[in-house]
Amino acid sequence: MNALQPSPMLRNALLLDGLLSGATGLLLVLAAGWLGAFLELPRLLLLVAGSALLPFAAMLVWLANRAEISRQAIWAVIAVNAIWVIDSLLVLVIGWVSPNLFGYAFVIAQALAVALLAELQWFGLKHSQVACI
Repeated sequence: MNALQPSPMLRNALLLDGLLSGATGLLLVLAAGWLGAFLELPRLLLLVAGSALLPFAAMLVWLANRAEISRQAIWAVIAVNAIWVIDSLLVLVIGWVSPNLFGYAFVIAQALAVALLAELQWFGLKHSQVACI
């Protein structure tokens, strides 16, 4: 009862998350210097975040194209997305970084986008069928 046939909503949410994570990861890695200066965020933070997003994005695209997906794998994706949102907001709240207005907007906007993707994945999980063995 662990394997699921993903619903179209889950498949699309995973794929969208993978594509957006990959694009964001590439942007953060390739333009970390420029973005760091523009947003007043540490270049190293952007590089590390971007580097973490790239393998995550590849895994999401791979999962989205599987005929069956483990329920635990989907819960892990949702949990990672939730941790990303919490950490993004904590970085601002605890004052670990001091971005400008554009930096705050960037961090908050990407946290909201990730939260929306996690919610879509959760709804997609609820509408997925148990795989027939």
